[in-house]
Amino acid sequence: MSAEISGFRRFLHWGPITALSIIKCITLTTLYMNSMWWPPNESFAGFAHQALFLLLSTLATFNYVMATLTGPGLMPKQWHPKDPKDAQFLQYCKKCEGYKAPRSHHCRKCDRCVKKMDHHCPWINHCVGWANHAYFTYFLLFSILGSLQGTVVLCCSFWRGIYRYYYLTHGLAHLASVQFTLLSIIMCILGMGLAIGVVIGLSMLLFIQLKTIVNNQTGIEIWIVEKAIYRRYRNADCDDEFLYPYDLGWRANLRLVFNDECQKRGDGIEWPVVEGCDQYTLTREQLAQKEEKRARTRTFRCTRPVTGRWLPIFSQGWRVCVAAPCSDEPRISLRPNDMIKVTRFRNHWLFGERVLTEQELAGVKKRQRKGPIRGWFPRRSAVEVIEAVHEGSGDGNSETPAPLAQNGNAHSHLKQQQRNGHAKKYM
Repeated sequence: MSAEISGFRRFLHWGPITALSIIKCITLTTLYMNSMWWPPNESFAGFAHQALFLLLSTLATFNYVMATLTGPGLMPKQWHPKDPKDAQFLQYCKKCEGYKAPRSHHCRKCDRCVKKMDHHCPWINHCVGWANHAYFTYFLLFSILGSLQGTVVLCCSFWRGIYRYYYLTHGLAHLASVQFTLLSIIMCILGMGLAIGVVIGLSMLLFIQLKTIVNNQTGIEIWIVEKAIYRRYRNADCDDEFLYPYDLGWRANLRLVFNDECQKRGDGIEWPVVEGCDQYTLTREQLAQKEEKRARTRTFRCTRPVTGRWLPIFSQGWRVCVAAPCSDEPRISLRPNDMIKVTRFRNHWLFGERVLTEQELAGVKKRQRKGPIRGWFPRRSAVEVIEAVHEGSGDGNSETPAPLAQNGNAHSHLKQQQRNGHAKKYM
């Protein structure tokens, strides 16, 4: 979805429509059942109880709307650092035609680079990042509290409703205040299920968000730090110790998110760092990880068409579908003889980037193919290409390296080619 979408057009999406529908379903059902279980017009306690629930529902809705409308903060297109020399420490974004500022990442769904991107949330149809992290966290908190109160109301109302006949026959008419109809009992059960689901699901998400905020990290940076630690563990010759530059202590970290303006301070580009680090400590580590990733890249050639579907059961079989990666990353469609640079490997799936053809690079419209060029595809639809260097002839000239496609053991094919070269030499 384009990053230029703004205003209330962002709510015209299945995520916001579903989220707001759940919130309002819980709210209206709770208010209706509460009017019978604990009527607000009969006591001050009942009035205060319902007023508290309305307050929590209003705050949850307000912060949800603000998180969606405010957005995470987008990097300007074609952005460059003030000092041109600093560009060597930054990654370049081909889509935005500019550099990624520290802590910024490109969101393929928003199609823009996002400041301090944590994740893309389909429920708000936007990313969670620098500008709306506080609104999103408040939304989770008030939604949990309101749904928890709604769960109590609906459970107590359901109990009184199904035992209404018992109360009437045992002289407890004052407890038989909840009277069910077919529609109301269905709505009560549905509201209970939604409220309990919201409490469980959003509580887990709130815990993750608070953990990242306390450590001044994002979901993406957690993964970068883990790879940095593993990179030093694996490489004995890597002497420099990695120090995460943004952890200022939990109090200072909280103040960076929760302040009077309900928005992060600063511009989302420059960040306070700990002693011994600079603005590009993390970006230099990212570049080093990218370099190692490129060194691990292997080339594959597509041997049969790939549809690009998430569950290609008819073309690839059930085993491939069962082993599909649990990721929202895209699936790419391929044609025979397409070349793919693969960086991640699984038993039945590979992740890589399709090499563009000469016509696509030249910008020929008829040759442009739709869909992403980077993503997952079934492993059985491609074979690895090995650059096999043959033995040279007796006069010192060597043959031109030729690509060798293989689907089994690459080393066995390479050795076979080398044997063939020796055989030719002694014939």
